[in-house]
Amino acid sequence: MSDACCGPAPASHPEPGAEPDHGPQRWWQVRELQVAAVAAVLLAAGWLIGRSGADTVATVVELIAAVVAASTFVPDAVMNLRYRRIGVGTLMTIAALGAVALGQYPEAAMLGILFSIAEGLEHYAVARTRRGLRALLSLVPPTATVLRQGREQPVAPDELRLGDLMLVRPGERAATDGVIRSGRTSVDLSAITGESVPVEAGPGDDLHAGAINGGGAIEVEVTALASDSSLARIVHIVEEAQERKGSGQRLADTIATPLVPAIMILAALVAGLGSVFGDPMLWIERGLVVLVAASPCALAIAVPLTVVAAIGASSRHGALIKGGAALEELGRIRVVALDKTGTLTRNTPRVIAIVTAPGVDESDALAAAAALETRSEHPLAQAIIDAVDETITPADEVTAIPGHGLTGELAGTTLRLGKPGWIHPGALAADVSRLQEAGATVVMVERDGAVIAAIAVRDELRIEAPDAVDQLRRLGIDVAMLTGDNDRTAGALAADAGITTVHAELLPEDKANLLPTLSRGRKIAMVGDGINDAPALASADLGIAMGAMGTDVAIETADVALMGEDLRHLPQVLAHARRARRIMVQNIGFSLAIIAALIPLAATGVLGLATVVFIHESAEVLVIANAIRAARTRPIPGLTAAPTASGPVHVTIAPATVLDDACCPPTPARAHTDRVVRSSTTTSESLPLISPLPLISPDLSVPPGSSACRCCSDEAATSSPESARTDGDPLRDSAATGGTRSHRRTRSTRTRR
Repeated sequence: MSDACCGPAPASHPEPGAEPDHGPQRWWQVRELQVAAVAAVLLAAGWLIGRSGADTVATVVELIAAVVAASTFVPDAVMNLRYRRIGVGTLMTIAALGAVALGQYPEAAMLGILFSIAEGLEHYAVARTRRGLRALLSLVPPTATVLRQGREQPVAPDELRLGDLMLVRPGERAATDGVIRSGRTSVDLSAITGESVPVEAGPGDDLHAGAINGGGAIEVEVTALASDSSLARIVHIVEEAQERKGSGQRLADTIATPLVPAIMILAALVAGLGSVFGDPMLWIERGLVVLVAASPCALAIAVPLTVVAAIGASSRHGALIKGGAALEELGRIRVVALDKTGTLTRNTPRVIAIVTAPGVDESDALAAAAALETRSEHPLAQAIIDAVDETITPADEVTAIPGHGLTGELAGTTLRLGKPGWIHPGALAADVSRLQEAGATVVMVERDGAVIAAIAVRDELRIEAPDAVDQLRRLGIDVAMLTGDNDRTAGALAADAGITTVHAELLPEDKANLLPTLSRGRKIAMVGDGINDAPALASADLGIAMGAMGTDVAIETADVALMGEDLRHLPQVLAHARRARRIMVQNIGFSLAIIAALIPLAATGVLGLATVVFIHESAEVLVIANAIRAARTRPIPGLTAAPTASGPVHVTIAPATVLDDACCPPTPARAHTDRVVRSSTTTSESLPLISPLPLISPDLSVPPGSSACRCCSDEAATSSPESARTDGDPLRDSAATGGTRSHRRTRSTRTRR
């Protein structure tokens, strides 16, 4: 808090792999509060001694109290002055020294005590929120059992190696990510996704770190180190996201950055002009009071603490929000566009009917379709493949026609597979219409120019979808469905979900082009699977990936990633973001109102130093208390939250990169370089989740703004400064990262029919 507008002095960097310190566990362990308590006792003792008549001793004790209270912020303020940086701590230091020089020892002590209390409460609130996020890592068990050389061997999670065969017994948690190789069980992912319904899993299925084995013993092949598991990546991504500033924080920075030197000039004018025309001592005192009254303490913490609290709370309910910009944008959403497959539906399609042309066997038609679908990544492809009982012979020369289907060759014949609008149904037209009206997606199969079959595939609507759509409407949000499917199928499913605005038979680029029409100038979010809807997700004001647990691309590219499969997470996170944004606005407005009210009262002598200090610091405590309300979320029946009380952590992950501008104003949004995401086929075994941006550490030994100051140079225009610290407030020093779209990556695409 003492460095609201400038970064603190450089701190020593932690050792690689060291677990970051997230502050004291209890409020009475906070150093600032302990120092304030000692100073308060000394001040009370001085007052009692003074009442007894020993004025000299009382004065000495009061002076000691002032020195003790000031020890929490004066050293840092002096150090910052060496680098020509000023902040709130500088203003408080000047005020405290001025009060001592004027002989107002009790007022100086009171200023230091209240300022230290506010600073200590702020640090404790931030540490508690961050510690709650790291509690997710306590889901990793202290040991894992691996099978090495035919023997069971207990090892620490950090000692697991790729390819190890991990034995997970009933009731145990998985120490890291892997693939089940033997055994069948039910997996509980409630602590990560927020969904309490166990998921059946068997050989070939993924198992995520922290998942509880609710059935029989299973053998799992390790596919990720414990430090790079899905659980560790979630914690790391959210910790980085908490440092990204939104427009509200940049507004607060824009106001606070020039406000500090302006306050010093104003206080000097009050003292100087008043001394010329009146009593010098009186006006110098009023100048000091103005200095305290106008300090932007509350303004500097108004938004960052709200962002940290809100993002941390969302992560415990299965939603990853990628920074303050995304959080604020999420709170402005008034229109939601939902993709059909995998979002409104369960993403488990199955073949429900096969209609063949005369003389064509069903198994023959299904085998021809599967020969093409083995080369496809479309969500419906797996349903056709699963329906084939015999070995599938893949087709050759398979070509995807975006938005239409596939072509290929098999045993000297030419095959085509796709939607009825691309392949005319011919004699099967009546059957196709009947199946589409029943809510099925129909795929036509053609061999050597003749239609041989129509295959009906249906992906059932999620049970909770109507409830989720209703909750969105109660929030005042318009809902639309976008799909590449036909009008009949889309209309039938939308009617079941309670959606009246439906746009069907869309190509991926059509969805993106349609968003401005749907929004009509309002903020719009696109909800999809994070891969198939890349153009629309990138074009929307906010991209939300559904069911992103274990999907690197979806977690990395979306502004918001819903880890679970329950669609009710969507209205929950929207309502949460809207409430957090209201809290931000309240804090900024209240902080500015306090400053505006106190300055004239201080300058005219209506309020003295002690009163202004009390009101000023009490206002900051109120802002802190209001900000941490953003950590509260309203649970939804059937959904659970991750633990908030941190137990022992048995896995080591790298601390999040702290974005910091130590001597520069916020970097313009245009200065940021987009990260390029890997192909959608890349797995977590081959590459880490995030390709980090180039980082620099500001050289604080040179004057800010000079040619030697690298964080202000052109070279830094595409970099984010990194500064590890052990003291100071990381929230206020985080660098702006531009608007919501500034951190959008290039998305991979898959062909959608």
